Amino acid sequence: MYLASSRETGRRPDGTAARSGGTPAARSRVAGPVFALGAVSLVTDISSEMVTAVLPLYFVVGLGLNPLQFGFLDGLHNGVTALVRLAGGHAADRRQCHKLVAGGGYALSALSRLGLLLAGSSTGGIGAALTADRVGKGVRTAPRDALISLSSPPEALGRSFGVHRAMDTTGALLGPLAAFALLWATAEAYDAVFVVSFCVGLLGVLLFWALVPGRGSPELGRTAAGPGPPPLRAVLCLLGNRRFARLLCAASVLGAVTVGDAFVYLLLQRRLGFATSWFPLLPLGTAAVFLLLAVPLGRLADRTGRRIPYLYGHGALLAVYLLLLGPVGGWPLLCGALLLHGAFYAATDGVLMALAAPALPVGQQAGGMALLQTGQALGRLLAAVGFGAAWTLWGAHTALVLASAHLAAVLVPAALLLRPHARTGGRAPVPDEPEERPC
Repeated sequence: MYLASSRETGRRPDGTAARSGGTPAARSRVAGPVFALGAVSLVTDISSEMVTAVLPLYFVVGLGLNPLQFGFLDGLHNGVTALVRLAGGHAADRRQCHKLVAGGGYALSALSRLGLLLAGSSTGGIGAALTADRVGKGVRTAPRDALISLSSPPEALGRSFGVHRAMDTTGALLGPLAAFALLWATAEAYDAVFVVSFCVGLLGVLLFWALVPGRGSPELGRTAAGPGPPPLRAVLCLLGNRRFARLLCAASVLGAVTVGDAFVYLLLQRRLGFATSWFPLLPLGTAAVFLLLAVPLGRLADRTGRRIPYLYGHGALLAVYLLLLGPVGGWPLLCGALLLHGAFYAATDGVLMALAAPALPVGQQAGGMALLQTGQALGRLLAAVGFGAAWTLWGAHTALVLASAHLAAVLVPAALLLRPHARTGGRAPVPDEPEERPC
């Protein structure tokens, strides 16, 4: 078994990746499929964020759920896709049909908007529709990220994922604004939001099939065929790759100490005491910072080694927790927390996939990324349930103190897991260099 980047990359004397052939300008250019996938994600996120922006407040204030119940729902909402991610990634690798599997996920998410219309005020129906949306997201995420890695030169993976995440976040920024505009124009007719959300989601599906290249396209330059379609055990065999296993362990452990976004926003609202009508606008602050920083931090990751921004991003999340615990209030607390929260996502979301891509064998990009995303999702499921339980039993302050202590304690072993490893022959450690091991 050989690595996806081993055919195409050498190493410069300074240890950075070099791709054979092409001019420097061509090597640094973000590929067309990345922009196409970014446009699809932008439109799809407008559709999904139109619906989900008000859910935390709706569950806690509207339905009267306690933090433990909400933590379970929030964790389930994010963790239900764990096995689906593995299935979607394996299916895409098995038949080398990344576009087909990802397109199915986008279509399922779009159809879930119709489920919201049919559900009415039924909590179970709404939950089923939201689960369908999350399943669609789980199915499409790994094949989509595999398409980004396959169409990008290895030395520009951080930039490519940064561009995609920036476009994706633009949709997350516009979605709540579109929902508020519709509610204002239609006198709070939520059915209108669901209908428009479905139409926008359907547009995203059409853009995906029209713009994104499929199997055999010359734009997917790294789809060289392996000895045959990988069985599911081949994906699990990636755990024998020490480089990938350490990354998976670090991402899973850090996920297990990451308090969900909804809890951060609820704590901000609790500290600042502003009107609940402003609550759905909080994610816009995070999204705006994410949008501004995703590409610069992706480029920085390509230059300095991707582990550094990834670890500092979790340091920014720890700073959010400490701000919420500290004496600072008012606008400084609001702006500081949202700024650091957006920086956390900009430094970790796409960078994690860029860290993983060089370590994955040809034909197993989607399955490997799905395995990594599953570990992170399961970790965040535990974090949501644990934080909700601690809040219910001991109060919000104690729960946040425990979350801060756990995150601070985990950062050091995570840094050790992600440290560059030495090579034979007296070479210095090379950041992000994949480790080739037969399976």
